[in-house]
Amino acid sequence: MIDERGRSILKTLVERYIAEGNPVGSRVLSKYSSLDLSPASIRNVMADLEELQLVVSPHTSAGRVPTPRGYRMFVDSLLTVKPLSESESSILSDNLQQDDPLRVISRAARLLSSLSSFAGVVTAPKKAASFRQVEFMSLSARRVLLIIVTPTGDVQNRVLYTRKAYNQSELVEAANFFNQNFSGMSFLQASRKLTDELKKIREDISHLMQATVNAGSESAQNPNDSVVVAGERNLLDVADWATDMQRLKRLFGVFEQRTELLHLLDSSHTAAGVQIFIGGDSSLVPMEEMSVISSTYAVNGEVVGTVGVIGPTRMAYERLIPIVDITSRLVSSALSDPDS
Repeated sequence: MIDERGRSILKTLVERYIAEGNPVGSRVLSKYSSLDLSPASIRNVMADLEELQLVVSPHTSAGRVPTPRGYRMFVDSLLTVKPLSESESSILSDNLQQDDPLRVISRAARLLSSLSSFAGVVTAPKKAASFRQVEFMSLSARRVLLIIVTPTGDVQNRVLYTRKAYNQSELVEAANFFNQNFSGMSFLQASRKLTDELKKIREDISHLMQATVNAGSESAQNPNDSVVVAGERNLLDVADWATDMQRLKRLFGVFEQRTELLHLLDSSHTAAGVQIFIGGDSSLVPMEEMSVISSTYAVNGEVVGTVGVIGPTRMAYERLIPIVDITSRLVSSALSDPDS
């Protein structure tokens, strides 16, 4: 489909466009490519690349820019990945140590944003479909802390606002009833069974039971709890986007709704290693000018989430790929048992 001369010209063109942001002409390619070709010969090669829909010529310039298809060929077969610098490697390894999972995930998103100057994103491990037990702790007159223990031993907390004040013995009684009757179920299953059990429970305790299954079900279904994003505001400084208000509205709508973002990140669970999604090339990316570099992370050998960088298609892939890759490995290590 494309000979070595064409591959070399395409590689140089994409690299110069990423570095400078301007359409790349034959003089620039003659200067930076390793080929001994005249500008006229380079123009002929670029015409061939344009015919293959790998580059396009903006109407305001004689130079060319990569198309989504050109970016795809570049990252799949022409890219030379740069090793991580010592300072970047130290920043990541020093900050992604064994810790509370939520802190590790939030820290990873911030580090990805800081090192890329774009948006960093990490999906949290999916909430357990079932629970092993619940506990209640009184916080104030009408606020109760619901403590959910999953079958794997993870702990999730939710605050319940109750109609009445409960003393500790009532909270223990409610927890015992809930655990004896519903342990091992999902909150949705518990909710269905609770409908039949409410007749057997004192009215004041039944309100607490209903609040518990409602909170548990909402927790499992809330997409905003499933993805942590850091540095969205960095994207306001992207030169290719900054002056296009409609594009910015569309971009921030993706972050606000989260559904498209989660679908994109979840799709990378089926593949190993770093994945690159390019707008215009992948139907999963909601904007043509957006690219996502992602990699999965595992807890005790089981893939449970994704880390990634979201930015413009004109990003330094060769530098960001190893950052995402190392971050995913460090998050896996930080969240896994040392002996597993």
